[in-house]
Amino acid sequence: MLTPPPRFVVAAAHPLRWRLLGELARGDLAVRELTALLGEPQNLVSYHLGKLRKAELVTSRRSNADGRDTYYSLDLTRCRELLSGAGTALHPALGLVPPAPVAPRGRVLFLCTGNSARSQMAEALLRDRTGGTVQAASAGSRPKPIHPYAVSVMAARGIDLSGARSKHLDEFSGQRFDYVITLCDRVKEVCPEFPGHPRPVHWSIPDAAADPDGQLAVERVADDLDRRVGFLLHTLTAVPKEAS
Repeated sequence: MLTPPPRFVVAAAHPLRWRLLGELARGDLAVRELTALLGEPQNLVSYHLGKLRKAELVTSRRSNADGRDTYYSLDLTRCRELLSGAGTALHPALGLVPPAPVAPRGRVLFLCTGNSARSQMAEALLRDRTGGTVQAASAGSRPKPIHPYAVSVMAARGIDLSGARSKHLDEFSGQRFDYVITLCDRVKEVCPEFPGHPRPVHWSIPDAAADPDGQLAVERVADDLDRRVGFLLHTLTAVPKEAS
């Protein structure tokens, strides 16, 4: 008896949906940005985004900066699970095999508004995960003191943020980075250009410090950042040595 094709194969088989997955694999994007990148009408892009959401490959979140915008995110963890399942469904030997370890390298700048929680945690996580082979930094458009929940949540993960300093993004003006990653929707709108014009990457992450759940919300953000940083490491292994 024939079994239906795996969910990932069905969802990704359409050319436009495959292009959407490729763009979202680089970072979170709004529909208007996707229509511009793909050169397709908004109603068609929205239709196929709906198909990807139904397949549980893509999630969405309303922008904190402009409530008319919705940011779409690719669930890379779910994609990996479904891809592995698709391979083994065809043949047991086709399950995903982790690539050989390669030391990541490069320079990464994380930006948010206050540089008090999200960007500080992302910087610390990346530095911790790479042992210093990646130069990680963070800054904000309107710096505020480090949030105590960020310090306590990172301390529970064995990372000390007690001596961290909030910095204005102007401190990094003129410096070259392989990736400039914005973590809040507001700072994305004011992010300046950096030398070399690295392609902007956006991770639409809520401001947990203002969430009523308090420390629990910051822990959820830390989990999300840890997951995203883990996938970023694979990208950073491809950074040429001369670029870093």
